[in-house]
Amino acid sequence: MRIATIIVRILLGLMFLFASVTYFLQMMPPPPPMQGNTKIFMDGLNASGYIMNFVKAIELICAIAFLSGRFVALANVVLFPIVINILMINLLHMPDGAPIAIAVFAAQVFLFYAYRHKYADVVSAK
Repeated sequence: MRIATIIVRILLGLMFLFASVTYFLQMMPPPPPMQGNTKIFMDGLNASGYIMNFVKAIELICAIAFLSGRFVALANVVLFPIVINILMINLLHMPDGAPIAIAVFAAQVFLFYAYRHKYADVVSAK
């Protein structure tokens, strides 16, 4: 279990590190123009002031935490809403990316299970 946890943690860290670094350095070509509900959704996010730079900075910080093995439980909690958004956007608007989003979500849930002892005080009724 310990080796699997390390492998999943490192893989998630590398994935989010790659995603954030390529975003900030603009190393990837721009995606094709969006259409339909996806375009409406993204236009709504942009109009609401949803700042992708902030999201990518959080991903970068959490990726460093995953790769260093420090503050993993905190990074897991902080990153979970972003992973939920990735999953829902891919399931509802871009189903071709759903398998990767499901794998990322499953890895995140696995890390929650692996670090469940760190969350004991948070979820206990006192």
